[in-house]
Amino acid sequence: MTQLALVIDLNVCVGCHACVTSCKQWNTSGWAGPLPDQRPYDEDPSGVFFNRVQTYEIGCFPNTETLHFPKSCLHCEDPPCVPVCPTGASYKREDNGVVLVDYDKCIGCKYCSWACPYGAREFDEFNRVMKKCTLCIDRVTDMTLPESERKPACVLACPTSARIFGDVHDPDSDASKAIREEGGYQLQPEWGTQPANHYLPRRKQRIHISEDELVRSDNPLRKEEELPYDQGETLDDVAW
Repeated sequence: MTQLALVIDLNVCVGCHACVTSCKQWNTSGWAGPLPDQRPYDEDPSGVFFNRVQTYEIGCFPNTETLHFPKSCLHCEDPPCVPVCPTGASYKREDNGVVLVDYDKCIGCKYCSWACPYGAREFDEFNRVMKKCTLCIDRVTDMTLPESERKPACVLACPTSARIFGDVHDPDSDASKAIREEGGYQLQPEWGTQPANHYLPRRKQRIHISEDELVRSDNPLRKEEELPYDQGETLDDVAW
């Protein structure tokens, strides 16, 4: 059985939120939308997002690092949100393993959000239904699009290629290769939900800069010399 999923490389995610905004743009006006906002420019803004990026400082000063952690529905192979749904609104597609919500059946009881151990469900207060990442199912199954564009909007928008999309059951897919070769892991496997999405662990990197690189005229790390003080007339000296 095909199981579509994302593999996210935490080593190259820079927290730019391109995935968040592209997701919002594509889905808010599409099949899975709208994704309404409440008080977007006021105090305590909130809204419906299928994808969020959380940023953490890890370690102890001065040996700290910044970690950007994209988070969305993990499209579990055994999703606990499906059997708890009293109306059958939450379901898993048999052809590609994507977990979806049928808004026509959803009554907004939030049982699915309580069952999900990853907090991936979003409640739409305007439409009173539960919503979540669809892996841009309307896009990835649209055969009128070129194959290169049949990917989630977040994958296409990522400037660092931190997101890999594919069938994690296909050993020859890029997603499976990344998991196998770079130590991809699932979140909280102890829950037994078998999340399809995987994360690639951060790797330690060290950068060595030689002295000659510091003095190159085109090196952005070069220290600027102190600008000469101009003893001429300034704005402060002008009598208005």
